[in-house]
Amino acid sequence: MTSNFSSPVTILVGLGFPAEVSSVTDAYRILMDWPTSRSDIAHKMALNACRGAFSGDVDTETVRSLFTAFADKHKMLAPTFDLIANGSPHQSAVVTDH
Repeated sequence: MTSNFSSPVTILVGLGFPAEVSSVTDAYRILMDWPTSRSDIAHKMALNACRGAFSGDVDTETVRSLFTAFADKHKMLAPTFDLIANGSPHQSAVVTDH
């Protein structure tokens, strides 16, 4: 079993800097650093999936999916180019003089 994701999950850390999470180990480190007071079902499921992957009981892509769901729930996912290109988070207004 490989512990690398098929494609990395890009999250925002610290002051909004992007970081790539590309393996079960990367995801596990992020999840272990999560404050206990903010732990919820999404965190617990992703953390348990990581542990299952280490023992060979859970496949890597399941970990990726659960980690992505956790990051999305906590607004940690970095915006994708498609999202920016569609204008969702970064719309600009056009101002014209009359």
